[in-house]
Amino acid sequence: MGRSSRRSDCRERADSAGHVSPHRVPQADFDRVAQAVNALPEVAHNYERDHEFNMWFVLATESHDDIARAATQIERTTGLPVYLMPKREEFFVGLNLAAHA
Repeated sequence: MGRSSRRSDCRERADSAGHVSPHRVPQADFDRVAQAVNALPEVAHNYERDHEFNMWFVLATESHDDIARAATQIERTTGLPVYLMPKREEFFVGLNLAAHA
């Protein structure tokens, strides 16, 4: 993968609404769509994938109504459908690194 459209300045809360959304984005439009998606503060993460659904992003808000509004805005801006898959379960991964002086 040559490009990444990662964004992570939106913090997800355990009690928030969260949905992952896969997109089929024509390669010629990828940068334009990534820029439009990443412009929304509700977008927590956005990654390019080597798959038919080549853009995956996470919407994280305090309510499901806010998710719907963000999804509608993305559809209007990009002209592409937004498929929402709600968060059903959270997983926490611990990572411990040794610090050497």
